[in-house]
Formats: sequence, C-alpha cells, structure tokens
Amino acid sequence: QVLMSLHEMFPAVHAAEMAVQRNPRSWDAWQTLGRAQLGLGEIALAIRSFQVSLHIFPMNPEVWKEDLSWARKLQEQQKATKTESVQVLAKGKEFAEESIPDYDFESDEIVAVCAAIAEKEKALSAAKTVVIVSASGTVETVTEQDNCPATPDETLFIRAR
Repeated sequence: QVLMSLHEMFPAVHAAEMAVQRNPRSWDAWQTLGRAQLGLGEIALAIRSFQVSLHIFPMNPEVWKEDLSWARKLQEQQKATKTESVQVLAKGKEFAEESIPDYDFESDEIVAVCAAIAEKEKALSAAKTVVIVSASGTVETVTEQDNCPATPDETLFIRAR
C-alpha cells in the first residue's frame, strides 16, 4: 500500500503478489493486489482479485461497495470507449473512401502535359553544356549543339561536366 501511495505500481503489484503467495487466504492481500492491478490499468485482473477477496471474506463492505463497484465501472467505461473508438474508425474509413476522387489519368490535359514535359527534356538533352577551365585558371562555360565545332584543344584545357 505504501508503494501505491508513492505511485510505484510495478513494485506494488510485485509485493502484493508475494503477499498473496505467502498467504493465499488473506483477503486483504487480495484486495491490495486488486488495487495495485487497477493502478496499472489491469481492470480484469483487479476484478478477479477483488472476487477472490470476497470469496474469502464475503461480509467485507469495503470490497463490495468501493473496490469491486469501482473496478466494474471502469470496465464498463473501457468497453464504451473501445466501442466508440471502433465506431469513429469505421466512420473515418467510410469518409476517407468517399472523399477520394476518381482521376482519369488518360485525360487529354494529362496527356498534353506529359507531351510538353517530354519535348522540354528533349531540348535540354540536345544542348550539352561544357565547362572549360584553362591552365591559367579562367573558367568558361560553353553550350554545344550537335552542329557546333569541337571544343578547343584538350592539351591546353581541362574538361569537366
């Protein structure tokens, strides 16, 4: 119980499990284990622990009124939350499927754009750009065409792309 008050839930569950192993007929050890399990969010395990505690000492009003009823409320809320999240996901999926338009990728506009891009690429690949660096360090950029004369003598220049 001290570990739970310090918010050390894993060690609290471990200590409560050890207490239950040492004395499996101790209703308060089962109650403490259930509370520690609730601290970890293990609602189903906590309900089972509270039920064992009540089986050992059925006249304990604290376990009936506080612990077990609280754990069952949490379990109902958890089920409701899961149901709501599944419904939200289903609605989101339906909305996503409805909102995607059907594109015609063979429309005249798309074909015209692709043809224009292909023509531009042909023009760029036909013009070759050569960077010429002389031995003295001057840099010259020359754009070659297919019908242009060859570049200057390569013994005087370093050629780079």
